[in-house]
Amino acid sequence: MRLTFLGTGTSQGIPVIGSKHPVCLSADSKDKRMRTSAYLEIDGKSLVFDTGPDFRAQMLNNNIDKLDAVLFTHEHKDHTAGFDDIRPFNFMQKRDMPVYCSARVAKALKNDYAYVFEANKYPGAPGAVIHEIENKPFEIDGVDITPIEVMHMKMPVFGFRIKDLTYITDAKSIGDKEMNKIKGSKVLVLNCLRVEEHYSHFNLQEALDLVEKLQPKRAYFTHISHLLGFHEEVSKQLPPNIQLAYDGLQIEI
Repeated sequence: MRLTFLGTGTSQGIPVIGSKHPVCLSADSKDKRMRTSAYLEIDGKSLVFDTGPDFRAQMLNNNIDKLDAVLFTHEHKDHTAGFDDIRPFNFMQKRDMPVYCSARVAKALKNDYAYVFEANKYPGAPGAVIHEIENKPFEIDGVDITPIEVMHMKMPVFGFRIKDLTYITDAKSIGDKEMNKIKGSKVLVLNCLRVEEHYSHFNLQEALDLVEKLQPKRAYFTHISHLLGFHEEVSKQLPPNIQLAYDGLQIEI
């Protein structure tokens, strides 16, 4: 099982347009972050978590030419705005794209991308088939997936556990029942926005505390703001089993 971090930035990405913050001006490629997404290869299948505004560039940058399904965590635009760019996969694979998401996310997609789901749609429009999921296990072509409901302020967001990997983004709190689903994961991917506290995302200390509580073998922080600091400087302060993810990082699980 291989995970590729396609994007590890927050909703504005890094650099932020017009920002003169030192991290936004950094020449280090690891400080350049597209919107958060990841690509998982498992048992011959290829899945992507979210299709944000940078989805097209992420597919090109990572030479991805196969995609079996899309899993959406939630409907915010930094996680859905690249949905139209599933089209090349429709054409290459000659089928509609299977999409897995909550009923709430399905409603948002059908509203924002009505042309994708019309009965008599425009020729060349993307094709997608939505599979609505609830907070209970499901499978995609034999790959078992367990949703993990986390809270993004007051919004329920799905993280996902697949074998020894748990992938969570846009979380501020996780209930005890959902925490139990994560326990035993060898690899935990977790959002970590900045040093200061935030109303809807884990900050650095909260993310560190959660890793300490769950004790995965390895943890990778994602959905990172420029306000967290320079990649290299922050990395030196982290425990040995925790890393800041960066765009293009590949890990084997």
